[in-house]
Amino acid sequence: MATQGSMCNTSISDYANQSSEFSNISLQPNGSSMAEEDSTKILAVIYIVVFVVGLTGNSLAIFVVLRYTKMKTVTNMYILNLAVADELYILGLPFLTTHNVLAYWPFGNFLCRILMWADSISQFTSTFCLTVMSIDRYMAVVHPIRSTRWRRPSVAKVINSMVWALSCLLTLPVIIYCDVQPELNTCNLSWPEPRDVWSTAFILYTAILGFFCPLLVICLCYLLIVIKVKSTSARAGLSKRSKSEKKVTRMVVIIVVVFVLCWLPFFILNILNLISTLPENSLITGIYFLTVILTYVNSCANPLLYSFLSDNFKRSFQQVLCIHRVNGVSNGHPGRERLSRNQQNEALFPPRSFDFKEHVQSYQTLKGRLPK
Repeated sequence: MATQGSMCNTSISDYANQSSEFSNISLQPNGSSMAEEDSTKILAVIYIVVFVVGLTGNSLAIFVVLRYTKMKTVTNMYILNLAVADELYILGLPFLTTHNVLAYWPFGNFLCRILMWADSISQFTSTFCLTVMSIDRYMAVVHPIRSTRWRRPSVAKVINSMVWALSCLLTLPVIIYCDVQPELNTCNLSWPEPRDVWSTAFILYTAILGFFCPLLVICLCYLLIVIKVKSTSARAGLSKRSKSEKKVTRMVVIIVVVFVLCWLPFFILNILNLISTLPENSLITGIYFLTVILTYVNSCANPLLYSFLSDNFKRSFQQVLCIHRVNGVSNGHPGRERLSRNQQNEALFPPRSFDFKEHVQSYQTLKGRLPK
């Protein structure tokens, strides 16, 4: 979806349609104010930075979930799916950058269709994945016992597969109608007549199914979670499990909020352009490019959010990058800390992540080694 905004200016919506002059502004830099050399170079640099950060961060997130056993939780399975979608989306940036710099599409019709389709699939998948994560949080908080049967990594993998299948199905119009337009030599959606009707229908179709409907479900889930939490707030204290669920829910909420902040401007701009064709000037063009860049920034920001909001992800990243190894991940078990000598001498007061029996055994072993 964001792709369209990138390569076709259609990002989730077909506002890349040739009937939309605003869409043509971004796809045809040589015909608009964004054709200025300095602006093109700055834009290319921004895209390259976002590409490098996003590719590295999402690759790291994918690796640690696949590599470490304790990272294979239900929530992390959904995060893995989100990271794959973000990675796929980010991979379209070099083609978009080349397109903007050259002011034409040099990669041929086949890559035009494949890249546009992959871009659309990744955006739909990201939205649906966040929706599934929100439903999962609702089940974990509101129905913790009843949901045990369904909240398993194996079930999460099946749901992830269904999300990709649904995304592929919903974005079929992109691969069917996307083409390199000979007269402009740009990668865009070529609708049949009446083009305006098809373009408008597709914009609404993608915006509603790919953003606003999922957003409504997400908001409903967290509204029910808030009601549940308030109804139980009078109870004394929280169990260890409740605290853990609260922390995971907080992480998912922040990821969703960042997603909405990065994508909402893009959809609003598309809809505004649909209601009343926006003028072709440097201000509107700059705003458009900003909204497109924001969608890519979201994909490279997610790994940073995982690192800051999840201790397990943070430790796993540190282990892979060989940073702070004392508290790193060992033997595929993030969260199980290695003890330094000072920590060993204080093993009688174990970290919360340790099992009590393990602490007693390690202390007795250490005690037996101390000189008498």
